[in-house]
Amino acid sequence: MEAGVSQPVGTRWFREAGGMAPSHLSRSSKPLSGRYLTFAEREEIALWRAQGLGVREVARRLGRAPSTISRELRRNAATRGGDLDYRATTAQWHAERAGRRPKLAKLATSPALRTYVQDRLAGAVVAPGGTAVPGPAVPWKGRRHGRRQNRRWATAWSPQQIAERLRLDFPGDKTMRISHEAIYQALYVQGRGALRRELTQCLRTGRALRVPRPRSRGRGKSFVTPEVLISERPAEAEDRAVPGHWEGDLILGLHRSAIGTLVERMTRFTMLLRLPPMEGHGTRTREKNGPALAGHGAEAVRDAIVRTITTLPEELRRSLTWDQGAEMAQHTRLRIDAGLQVYFCDPHSPWQRGTNENTNGLLRQYFPKGTDLSAHGAGDLAAVAAALNARPRKTLGWRTPAEALDAVLRSAQTRVATAT
Repeated sequence: MEAGVSQPVGTRWFREAGGMAPSHLSRSSKPLSGRYLTFAEREEIALWRAQGLGVREVARRLGRAPSTISRELRRNAATRGGDLDYRATTAQWHAERAGRRPKLAKLATSPALRTYVQDRLAGAVVAPGGTAVPGPAVPWKGRRHGRRQNRRWATAWSPQQIAERLRLDFPGDKTMRISHEAIYQALYVQGRGALRRELTQCLRTGRALRVPRPRSRGRGKSFVTPEVLISERPAEAEDRAVPGHWEGDLILGLHRSAIGTLVERMTRFTMLLRLPPMEGHGTRTREKNGPALAGHGAEAVRDAIVRTITTLPEELRRSLTWDQGAEMAQHTRLRIDAGLQVYFCDPHSPWQRGTNENTNGLLRQYFPKGTDLSAHGAGDLAAVAAALNARPRKTLGWRTPAEALDAVLRSAQTRVATAT
């Protein structure tokens, strides 16, 4: 309504702009430069010309050069009917049309840059042995897929990761530069089609429009005692100065399937836990006080964490922070078996495990809500973890988590060699 157009027209503008208001309607858009005539000035020119004032008098009253007024009357006059009548609305339309300077997007004019961006938006997930893992086959329908449908797997760097990584990969080549906003516009905004529109399904959200989405988590559990609350966690874990402090959680899917996630706070290195359903799941009734047949009960989660975390050196096994879920009821046994001190967040406080929450959001690109997570084998999880650990992170200076962890391990080896 404020733009003076109907709702269908406004909706069309909104979709054509990729979910953002057009720049000329934005409240934050820059004002017109003072060197250009405004619509108010054109109204004054039309009024004074109708009164018979000359070009120099109009220029004197506006505080403009006479050549500016002369050029305006010659270029933007109304020509319908063969007369050069000057009308403010027609002159404004002519000026706006002439002001549009169609410019090809940088991605359209630079094949090398376009190839770099597309490869990192849509690259295939690769297993540790080098074999491509294509994941589910998902047709492109031109819109965001529903939350209960599979999505294709890709390395899927975000546009900001791509834009910042270009500076590291091509430090001396100024032609290999682009902003993340330009990449988003190439994907979302119609008419800037340097990138294929279907690449939006490789983005973390998979949306065709920019839409915020709230999240909520958690409830407290009685087995959590005051001495294992996050307030008792060492200060070194809070400031991320020392490696070996982890955050963990489960991501849940259809038919009570689940995958465990472990994220190291300092390096953001991610490890995934396969939690397959136990024998009898879905075919027989669970015994009272027996193990959770879905595969993510306390015993199964404890065994998976121990099996995974003990592959790391001892200096990388200091603490684990989890929310107050029943799957961590055996945290005391976990502390003994893995040599890992366990701490719990306060109820309804997922932000206290912010690193893990962010990682789980990234993982939803590969494992959407409402899909069966038990269909993915250990090889699939290893491939997804490798793809995630090879994505550059802003908080790491655009290094990858794998590079950051490798630097930590090499530093530890150097200290040991020096001490001996």
